[in-house]
Amino acid sequence: MFKAIISGVILSLSSIFNVAIANDYPPSTINMLAPAGPGSGWDLTIRTVAKTLNETGIVDANMPVTNRPGGGGTVNLAYMQTQKGKGNLISVYSPPILLTNLTGFTQYSYKDTTPIAKIITDYAVFVVPKNSKYNSITEVMDALKKDPKSVKIGGVSAAGSKDHIQFLLVAKAAGVKDIRQIDYVSFQDGSIVAQALGGHVDLISTAMGNVLGVVKAGKLKALAQTADKRIGEGIEYEIPTVKEQGIDIVFENWRGLFGPKDMPEEAVNYWRNAIKEMVKTPEWKAALKRNGWDDTYQDQDDFIQFLSKTNEQYSELIKEVFNRS
Repeated sequence: MFKAIISGVILSLSSIFNVAIANDYPPSTINMLAPAGPGSGWDLTIRTVAKTLNETGIVDANMPVTNRPGGGGTVNLAYMQTQKGKGNLISVYSPPILLTNLTGFTQYSYKDTTPIAKIITDYAVFVVPKNSKYNSITEVMDALKKDPKSVKIGGVSAAGSKDHIQFLLVAKAAGVKDIRQIDYVSFQDGSIVAQALGGHVDLISTAMGNVLGVVKAGKLKALAQTADKRIGEGIEYEIPTVKEQGIDIVFENWRGLFGPKDMPEEAVNYWRNAIKEMVKTPEWKAALKRNGWDDTYQDQDDFIQFLSKTNEQYSELIKEVFNRS
């Protein structure tokens, strides 16, 4: 009898404590993480999320953005493992959270986080300096077919991660042999555009949002993008797909939000509701249009299913590209 009374008191206190935590959420500061340097697609996405949530009053907290570049997102992912169980951290990720694990660059994957929501899809784009001799992606592929080292490719993500893999997949679909011989250089410090303009790389493989402003300014010319159709409007709409140029492949650069593993339930629910509300706002819709992003919002349950299915698809692609059994 006494034990039953004590047990009931403990359960009651536990319930009161959990309610108190829920009522105190969010904390005064929530750390928003970009796994790459300033100006990257991850940086632009998380800053846009924080700005929209702040301006619309959906989240009543300070949301400073911290950049943790390195290893195609693996440095940030390793840091997140030290924050297990916490509710004051949100990070953006995209295909590298799957690819870096599948290619053996890190032991961690999306399963070592708490997926919150998928928010957008950007697409890969291949750009060159405005004075480049290449005027189409087929010309680049023709050069690579003759000599796989004749075109130096630059990207933001690490070798074996998104920017590298998306180019290799297109090259493979185009019929380029020895794709592992293609030169790829990673610039995770935000200098990728300067590297191209300075002649240090011949072509940039990256996300559309990373370089769209420079393309609009006329400093870079876009040869192709990897959507299944023309997207956006104006200069963006003028960028042809790789499929239009006879290369039968589509690559989606989805982006989603993640918390640390074992994130408290009240924090997860808070963020699910906040993002669900955010994606309906005029401010967010304007950001989608401004950055050339597709609205592909998915709440947590659908997002987790998407990650599992996509991880299987990427696994098959990695095996094919790298001839792994």
